[in-house]
This record gives sequence, structure tokens and C-alpha cells, in this order.
Amino acid sequence: MPMNMPMGKQTQKKKTTSKTGKVKKPGTAKRVAVTAKKSVQMPDTAHHIHPDSARGGMGAMQMQPAPAKTDSMKIPGMRGMDMKRKPADSMEMAMPGMSPHTADDMMIGPVGISMERMGSGTTWIPDAVALPSRRRMFGNWMVMAHGFVFAQYDKQTGERGDEQFGSLNWTMLMATRDLAGGRFQARTMLSLDPLTVTNRGYPLLLQTGESYKGQPLHDRQHPHDFWMEFGALYQREINKGLAWSVYAAPSGEPALGPVAFMHRPSAMDNPAAPLTHHWQDATHVSFGVATAGIYSKKWQLEGSVFNGREPDENRWDFDAIKLDSYSGRLTMNPTRNWSVTAGYGYLKSPEALRPDESMHRVTTSVLHGSRLGSDGQWASAFIWGANKHSTTPGWSNGFLAESEAILNKRNTLFGRTDVVSKSAEDLVVDNPVTLRSGQVLPGFPATQTFNLGAVQLGYIRELGRLHWATIGLGAAGTVNFVPTSLEPYYGSRNPTGLFIFARLRPFHSARQRTSMNDMDGMEMKYER
Repeated sequence: MPMNMPMGKQTQKKKTTSKTGKVKKPGTAKRVAVTAKKSVQMPDTAHHIHPDSARGGMGAMQMQPAPAKTDSMKIPGMRGMDMKRKPADSMEMAMPGMSPHTADDMMIGPVGISMERMGSGTTWIPDAVALPSRRRMFGNWMVMAHGFVFAQYDKQTGERGDEQFGSLNWTMLMATRDLAGGRFQARTMLSLDPLTVTNRGYPLLLQTGESYKGQPLHDRQHPHDFWMEFGALYQREINKGLAWSVYAAPSGEPALGPVAFMHRPSAMDNPAAPLTHHWQDATHVSFGVATAGIYSKKWQLEGSVFNGREPDENRWDFDAIKLDSYSGRLTMNPTRNWSVTAGYGYLKSPEALRPDESMHRVTTSVLHGSRLGSDGQWASAFIWGANKHSTTPGWSNGFLAESEAILNKRNTLFGRTDVVSKSAEDLVVDNPVTLRSGQVLPGFPATQTFNLGAVQLGYIRELGRLHWATIGLGAAGTVNFVPTSLEPYYGSRNPTGLFIFARLRPFHSARQRTSMNDMDGMEMKYER
């Protein structure tokens, strides 16, 4: 520290002035010198002292200002955006070596993917849309809940029609925490469908699949099992942009089809299952699933072994757990608005009534989502699925296009179009059929196929909100299309269906609508 203090000479006194030009009172220089001396021990405040003000009592001693504190944090990829630094105890992002302490922190998983991207099983949906849910922290666990309850009157017209008052419903619980350097999630999904629409299911023209009392179901949709899902998922990063996952479930969904219809944002408020269900996403309830995957923020590659048999008609228990079938699936989320999948699966003996028959299934799907204003979202799905039975030649195809627009807090529109090829055996017209009038119609060869279609349109008006949910009243009408050869069996070439229902579900919160995944360019880090 250079000192320039000549001895024996009287130091010339000068009046010191501040930047404002005001003359300082005598003695100010001495006080400033003392301040400068203290500033040597307190570097954070030294930059507030003008360099010349230290000379009053210490000659030419030069005081260097301390570096200024950093007042803002630059976010890579967000041009011109500075985020003011918060106190450590209010930061929303997890700090290294510390466990996340809010539900929002826990929503961000390995490689920065939000849990809001999850559909059914290990499927993905577009980041721009979300499924309504509620979440809360319990110690180190983040618990998320979501689900739907419909109370509906279902009327299907024509010779094969029926009507029913019932309730379609399901609820899902997920408990998530950090574990062993990764992210662990236990989950279950439950349904009271067997009680509220009976083991026979609900009326739905042209629908097929599964069995009841030893007979194949037709023109009805089977109920979901009580144990729709019961399993666990574990995810862990390999490096900054890559992670692996394992999923195991006594009841769960293998990596094969698209997001199951009740979890698709394009169909979540629609009470009816699509006619293409058993061509596309019927494996979402399989008793025995093990899946391994590797993924980045843009893609996911998975393989599964699982039970290929459809659930039996006892809907309250766990079926025998087998791992006799296999599948693979590739998912791409190139932008926040799109999710594209392709999958293949081999299903051993899927139908209990045809135990010697196995099946190959191929599926592709394109999901799109976008926001509508501050309170809405618009989601669409385009799905193709094809089945090939081991005992019959060729493939049968099913095509689906559906869309749902939550216009605002009060109004929702949805619609769907199905085109599918089903056999006489599927429709149970492979034997003589007795009509209600007593007339007997001849059957068709079991392998003969028919091209069928349906167009549906629905609307929901929200009646009010509870603390955590919204109640809506809705209706959906369907026009079905059958070929001329099937007209006598259905009483019309265009039999119709109608659902009138009340619907209860969580509402989309403002926090969900502004999820961190929507902030393009912001890199979210998952702290292990």
C-alpha cells in the first residue's frame, strides 16, 4: 500500500467538495479518512467512497473500490430478460445438494421435463396443454391427484340400442419424491365403473371387445377394472440431456398405443370410449407390465413385456399376472405443441373366448395442443391402429380424429370421428340373429369385415366451481354409419346415440396454464 506523506512539511489544506458542488464542513476529511480505514475491512461497501476522499488524512493512499454485487440473474436463451434474485428461502428452483421443497419444484423431473407432460402409463402429451389436477407436499413427498366423475343418461337407438342411467368415473393418485439420485413415483388409478355401469358396461353402438358371462360384448363398452393402475416409476439422469426409466405394475399400461382416451386432452371431457379403442389403446389396463426406457427432452424410446390377455369380467380383483407379450414405442415431442408416437406389440391370447388366437398390433398417433386465451386450451388427436390376428389373413384398421376446445372458464366443445373395420365375429352377427320382433336374420361368415363409422359432437357448460373442482352439464350426440348389409340388424343405416351428463373434475389452475415448460429458452435443471 503506497504511502505519500512527506514529513516536516505542513500539509496544504483544501476545501473538499462533493459531486454536487457543496463545500464540506471542516473535519469532514478526517471522518472520511476513518470511513476509508473501515472500508478496508468491509470491501462490499468500499465502492461507495470516492477515491479522492481518502487523501484527507492519508496523503496519496489509493483505495480500490470493491466489485459491485450482482443484482440480477441472466437466463440463457431469454434475450433481454433479467430475473431479480430472490432470497434463498424463496427460490423456486432447487439448489444443488438440497431437496426441492415445493410442489412446483417437484414437477420438474430429470432432463427438465415437467410431470404435466405425462399421460397414461409412460406416454407423453404436448407441453402446451395439461390435464387438470391438484398437488400438495407432504414432507418430502409431492402428492398429485386428478380424475373425472360423470353421471350420465345414455340412450342408443335402433334394433341393437339400449338405455341406461349410470356413472363413469376414475381417480388417480401419484406420490413422488427424490430417491437414490433419481425420481421415484408410486401411482394408482381406481374406478367404480363395475358398480355404477355394471359388469356388462354401458350401451354404445358398434362397440366391441372383451366378454360377459361367456359371451362377447357387442354394442356396449366394457367397464374399467377397479384396479386400473397400480405401479411405480423410477427415472434417473445419465447426463445433462439424457435419462433412463423403469416402470413396473401389477396393473398398468405397456409401451404400445397412444395415450389412453380418458387421459388425452382431446377426449378427457368426453364420456364415451372411441369405437377404435381395441385397435389403439385397449392395453392401458394390463395385469402385469414391466417397461424400460431411455429419453431426452425431445424423444423417448421404450420396450415392454406385459400380459396380453384382456381383463376378465371379475372387475374387482387382480387377474393372474403374466409377462407373455412384448411391445416397443418411440415418442417424439419436437415442439411444445406436438407429440408423435409409433408402436408395435405382440399380444398373446388377448381374448379369453379365443385362447389359441394371438395378435399383432401397430399404432401411430399425432397429438397437437395449444392455448386459447388465458383460460382455455385446444387439443386434437389423429390416431391409426391396426390388428392382425394369427388365425385370419390381413390387417383390420381403425382411424380416429378427435378434438376438444376449452374455450374459457364456462364453455367446452368436443367432437370425434371414427372409421374402423370390424368382422362379423366382432359384431356377433356370425350366427343367426333374432330381432325384437321375433324375425330371424341369417348370419355372416365370421371373417367377413364391415367398414363402420361414427361422428360425434358435444358441449359442456360449467355450472360452478368448488374449492378444487368444477361442475359442468353437458350433452353429446352421435350419428353412426353402417353398410346396407347390416341395416336390418341395426334397424337403420344411421342409428344414433345420446349422452346427457353432469361432469365433476379439477379445473385448470393459472399455475398449470403458465407451467415452466412454456418459457422457451429457459433451461430448467433437475437437482439429484
